[in-house]
Amino acid sequence: MSAQARTRHAASVETAIASGQAAKSALVASWRRSLCLHQLDPASPRKPLRLTQDELRQARERIEPLIRAAQPGLDHLYQALGAVGCCVLLADRTGVPLERRGAAGDDATFESWGLWTGAVWSEEHEGTNGIGTCLVEKRPLTIDRDQHFLSRNIAMSCTAAPIYDENARLAGVLDVSSCRTDRTDAFASLISLALAESARLIEMGLFRNAFAKARIVVAPPSERGPGGLIAVNSDDLVIGATRSARFALGMAPEGALAPVPAADLLGEPGAAREQLGDPERGVLQRALLRSHGNVSAAAQALGISRATLHRRLKRYELRSH
Repeated sequence: MSAQARTRHAASVETAIASGQAAKSALVASWRRSLCLHQLDPASPRKPLRLTQDELRQARERIEPLIRAAQPGLDHLYQALGAVGCCVLLADRTGVPLERRGAAGDDATFESWGLWTGAVWSEEHEGTNGIGTCLVEKRPLTIDRDQHFLSRNIAMSCTAAPIYDENARLAGVLDVSSCRTDRTDAFASLISLALAESARLIEMGLFRNAFAKARIVVAPPSERGPGGLIAVNSDDLVIGATRSARFALGMAPEGALAPVPAADLLGEPGAAREQLGDPERGVLQRALLRSHGNVSAAAQALGISRATLHRRLKRYELRSH
């Protein structure tokens, strides 16, 4: 790209920021962060920062469960889009791609742009871009050509979606970047749909791997949102839920879950009328959870004396709090 073209793009970015559009436009707000918070120059021709081989190896080790779970989703996405001028990137929560799929014929172009493993694509270093801005805004988005902050990035189009781990915390970003000059709205829609499906597959794989010993149940959709997956242990207690399941069921938005009886969470009939003839340890745990550790209330719900409940708790090495 010529110096004149970089200057024109930089001028348009600075004009938009100065106009006060940041309050109304998420894109201009990102440009403003890039310019004012991160002190980046939109006309800078410098290449992306890259990790050393040792740093890259360590970064991959830190998110090994995500990389392992992502393989089928990455392959699926590349099979759908790799032959039409796109590469697929899986980046960690710092904006560094650690896995990549791309056609050999396009590799030279993408590597020269920095769309490669080990390059740093955080908003702090690269300004507005698919991976970095997705991490900041935590939502699926597309940064198309001159929507990028840096002039040297305006030849590419990037569509990205956040990936959430088994505790519904942001784990990374799945990105599809295109080098096509004839990118149409229909093609952009195809990319978004394929990306969303692959991101969902990766999150499900990550969740299933994390709760490999639990029973995985599909949570029903609700007025709050679509359903998701929940993990139920051998005592019929919910011990994990995907981000979408948490929204649908009104659970904590992120973090490890305190166990809760599956019957209570899913509204199954007769949840409060369990009998000690059922598998006893699970019944005791659920009764304690429902009574918030109050032994007297749990004993009353089970129809036994407080002393009897204490003996059975001791037998199963369960605590009341």
